[in-house]
Amino acid sequence: MRFKASIQNVTTFTKLTASLNSLGPLAWVKLSEEQVCFTIIPEQGTQVWAVLSIDAIFETISVQSAANNVINLEVPLTSLNRALKSALNATSAQIRLTKKDNIPVLALTIVTTTSSNTYSAFPAGNHDGFDATFDSDFGGGNRETIVTQEIPVRVLAPDTVAHLHEPACREPDVHIILPPLMQLKSISDRFTKLALADTKAGSAMTTARTRLEIAANMHGCLKMSIRSDAMSISSTWTDLSNPELDPGHVAGGEDGIAEHPSTRMKQLGSADGRSDQGWAVVRIDGRDWSKVMSVGRLGGRVIACFCHEHALILYVYLPNDNGEDESVLTYFISSYSA
Repeated sequence: MRFKASIQNVTTFTKLTASLNSLGPLAWVKLSEEQVCFTIIPEQGTQVWAVLSIDAIFETISVQSAANNVINLEVPLTSLNRALKSALNATSAQIRLTKKDNIPVLALTIVTTTSSNTYSAFPAGNHDGFDATFDSDFGGGNRETIVTQEIPVRVLAPDTVAHLHEPACREPDVHIILPPLMQLKSISDRFTKLALADTKAGSAMTTARTRLEIAANMHGCLKMSIRSDAMSISSTWTDLSNPELDPGHVAGGEDGIAEHPSTRMKQLGSADGRSDQGWAVVRIDGRDWSKVMSVGRLGGRVIACFCHEHALILYVYLPNDNGEDESVLTYFISSYSA
């Protein structure tokens, strides 16, 4: 079993692990030479299934194993993210799977270069009769530092992960491109703080008070609201985009689109968001939503699929150097009942 890769996008890798770490401490990482997959399946809360193209993170990669050259690892995200942060200013970074004291570890080796001008206090003038400058002959130039950090991991047998699959959801009633996630996070955090401002109740009541209601229609409208006994706050976005469905990705092609729930929802509601009809609604925990929104630091467009009163699925598309979407993070968020 062998895995070795050079990292070309440390910043993206660091932001990704930070975002995932907010939702769960451990990730199932599936490595192959075609793609890298990160999966978070907490006991409660949002599931994440991320599929990244190799060049989204790595420059070169080598994966060898007896299981069709696929390696499955359980990785502690806090340790990985901490190690990656130290590589943000590195001139190069490599990661490989190895063993230390018979324990499998991911070894992250970073190379940093610093200027080493030890004798800069001496005058710059060259009055000693030598042709070369003092700095270039005596102590000038750069100093290279190599640091290796080790993250203990657990190698997972193929049978251990064979039963893990993305949640099955019905066709969405509404699909819409969300506004910038950091903007949504800012507003939802404000709503949650207001709802908790005078709360001194137990955890069950706190959870109920931080429950956000998020709704969207097929006319480019998105609405976020929170209610309590003492207040009701909402914010509405209009002029958002509802992407067209691709007949090649819908069962039944054109006929399938004609019968699709979102097509029927287009007949309801209005573009100004004032109609009570045509909304697909989900209810989610505001604090969990805030953690999900942290993926906004990665950029990219986000399509939200609403299964009315059942689930919200977010597809976060990360563009590559050509501007094409080759990596996608999928978030599955179950809805609370009314």
